[in-house]
Amino acid sequence: MDHRARPDADPTKSSKLGYLPEAWAIEKVEAAGFKLSAKSEINANPKDTKDYPDGVWTLPPTYRLGDKDHEKYAAIGESDRFTLRFVKSDSTAAKAPPVPGH
Repeated sequence: MDHRARPDADPTKSSKLGYLPEAWAIEKVEAAGFKLSAKSEINANPKDTKDYPDGVWTLPPTYRLGDKDHEKYAAIGESDRFTLRFVKSDSTAAKAPPVPGH
């Protein structure tokens, strides 16, 4: 799970605001030898415009701006997040050493 940036966002820039492009995150995890097995929108929030002065930390529960526009950010709620599940790919599992006792 992570805070979802806009699909066309530059990960280097968006990460400074606490957001990552979902496709970029999937690509990186799969490059590390895992396979995406499921996605969920349970933590999605279409109200999150991803353009706040202090990034994702502007929103609840952090409220980095304190009382400034508190009601506005409370109405938005927590950030838009992607939730992904990965499993070891067959090639990764084949390279993994055996588990003792199994």
